[in-house]
Amino acid sequence: MKEKFRCPWCLKFDQYIQYHDEEWGVPVHDDRKHFEFLILEGAQAGLSWSTVLKKREGYRKNFADFDPAKVARFSPTKIEKILSDPGIVRNKLKVHAAVNNAQRFLEVQKEFGAFDNYIWSFVKGKTIVNRWKSGQIPATTKESDALSKDLIKRGFKFVGSTVIYAHMQACGLVNDHLVECFRHKELRNA
Repeated sequence: MKEKFRCPWCLKFDQYIQYHDEEWGVPVHDDRKHFEFLILEGAQAGLSWSTVLKKREGYRKNFADFDPAKVARFSPTKIEKILSDPGIVRNKLKVHAAVNNAQRFLEVQKEFGAFDNYIWSFVKGKTIVNRWKSGQIPATTKESDALSKDLIKRGFKFVGSTVIYAHMQACGLVNDHLVECFRHKELRNA
């Protein structure tokens, strides 16, 4: 049997392969999952995704299973406790940003009925299906630029265009699996 071709970035370790095969690029329409990826992508800024992926359970434990309503109410004492846990990236600015972003996230939910309604409006409600070959995938797009700019205007932190494009890739707003990757076709046909 022929081995499945995968996007080369995921081949470093088993957890990465599993993430690629089961999650990356699958359209997300669950606000809690969007919030999870906003926290994780913000934590990744300046680091590798593999670093954050390995600490995902630490984030789940420390950030109330990614419940934005609970995270929005974190006290300074709770934040200090989180910053002492080596199970996350212990960056004070990023942890404070996660709490701030939870508050902003709730505001977006209130305005749009769901964060999902808001974020998908930047791609007209439909996954952008790209046809990349290796080395072509951009770090940002006009859509990520627009979304990032709007999030920043709303007071979100650690949401630059590169971070937001990574979020769009992870949450299936774009299909950036290489055309040779078995997941490109699976997601395109889903």
